[in-house]
This record gives sequence, C-alpha cells and structure tokens, in this order.
Amino acid sequence: MIAQVSGTVIQLGPTAAVIEVGAAGAGGFGVLALVSPNTAAELRVGQVATLATSLVVREDSLTLYGFASTDERELFELLQTATGVGPKLAQAALAVLTPDELRQAIATENLVQLCKVPGIGRKGAQRLVIELKDKINSVGLASVPARPGVPATTAVAWRDQVTQGLQGLGWSARDADAACVEVEHLVREDPGTPVAALMRAALQTLARS
Repeated sequence: MIAQVSGTVIQLGPTAAVIEVGAAGAGGFGVLALVSPNTAAELRVGQVATLATSLVVREDSLTLYGFASTDERELFELLQTATGVGPKLAQAALAVLTPDELRQAIATENLVQLCKVPGIGRKGAQRLVIELKDKINSVGLASVPARPGVPATTAVAWRDQVTQGLQGLGWSARDADAACVEVEHLVREDPGTPVAALMRAALQTLARS
C-alpha cells in the first residue's frame, strides 16, 4: 500500500494533483493523486508537499487518492466499509464535510448533515450511522499536513474547471452552474483567485443550500 507521497507539485487542478517523486532530472516520476478541493487549495505548483494516500485497486485500474492528513485518509477508508459507499462517494463526503463534522454527524445521527453529500439520501445516511457509529471515534489521531500554499492559478477557464470538478463529485450540471454563479463575484474581485479556492467556495455554497 502507498501510504504517503512526498515531492514537488508539478500539476494542480481542483480535484487532482501530480507530485514528482524523486530528484528532478534524475529519474523522478510524476504520481497522480485525486484530492479534495480543500486539499488542492493547500497546494502550490513548484512547492514540496506531503500527502497521506490511499491506493484503490480495481480489476481495470489503480487509483491513488491524496489527503492533507492521515485523519482524512483513515475516514476515507472507513467510509468505504459501509454498504454502498465507494471511493467516489467517500471523497465527496470529505469534500463537503471536515473529518470532525463527519464524525459528529455520524455519532449524533445527524441525517440532515450527512444528506448534504451528493449521492447520500436519507436511507444511505441511516445506513452510515448504523454501520459506522461504533467505529467512527476510533479514527482520527495523528495527522500529516501538506505543505501549505495558495496556487497562483489564473481564472481564465475557472468556470469549466469548477463545473467539471463538482460534477465529478456527484452534483448535477444544474447545481454546478448555480454554484458557479454564487462564487463568480470572487473572480470579479480578484481575477487571480485560484480554481481550488473557487471550488471550496462553491462546495460551501452547495452545502448551505
């Protein structure tokens, strides 16, 4: 299992990052990790970062998911032990709710909070509570934070990137477009607002709706 990746961020999107592992120019290689918008917002191209990672193995694919802390990774893996929860839904849950919010929602049976995650309805939320309530507090101790930073990304194609990122997390095209409208003022105020920051703001907008 690949539990951690450290290296220079060479590419960054709203839900993915490429980390160059090994010395630059000396046989290093780029590792693609799918990340939450919150994690992406903490990364900067050209800077060194450390991601806690989880490798999801399927018959036809190997997909690496990256997290800002081991807490997030452990919750990601725990969520997938619940019936009907795969890596995509687990990642969406961590994009909408922080680890502490997830733990609290499950522990207190807060179905409304859990239903904010796209793809989780009331029955799914009830299933999460039933299957994970006794396990949830055992997750979440030490963390391995990524090196902080704010990517200096231009906002030329921000709408397409944010829309695609939100749809990848499970929201409809209509919801994604509406969220873009809500955060458009951020781009007007600062055309250099990073796409990852816009994704995070859009997620907050959707979580409130």
